[in-house]
Amino acid sequence: MIYNVLSDRTIARGFILAGAFNVVGMLLVSKFFTNPLLDATDPAVFSWFGQVAIVLWGLAYLAVARTYRHVPYLVIVFSIEKMVYATTWFLWLLREGHSLKSIASESLETAIFFGVYGAGAFAFGIFFGWVALKILTGKCNSVA
Repeated sequence: MIYNVLSDRTIARGFILAGAFNVVGMLLVSKFFTNPLLDATDPAVFSWFGQVAIVLWGLAYLAVARTYRHVPYLVIVFSIEKMVYATTWFLWLLREGHSLKSIASESLETAIFFGVYGAGAFAFGIFFGWVALKILTGKCNSVA
């Protein structure tokens, strides 16, 4: 099975990558919380408070990177949270995707971010769900 190919160390790296996706990604695109275009483009998700919350979620992923096997229900919460962001992104694209060109005229990196962030959220949501399933079904190796 796939899990047997992926070691605990590799899965821990997935949590670290998810944390970096949130923390580093948000700090860069928000220009350390000073990019007003994020809030203006989607205030429900990317207000200053929303940006801080995204960084905090990333820190949570990092906090359990080595101990994820002990918190399968938290890993399920991570999966659900990522799927909420992915769904929100998809719905935003359907409603507002036409505005990406206008956003790009103000900030190319912000437009790229809005064009792709949900795909990353979806991928990590699948990853977290898969890890939780493996833990709960007993197919997760013991601590390496």
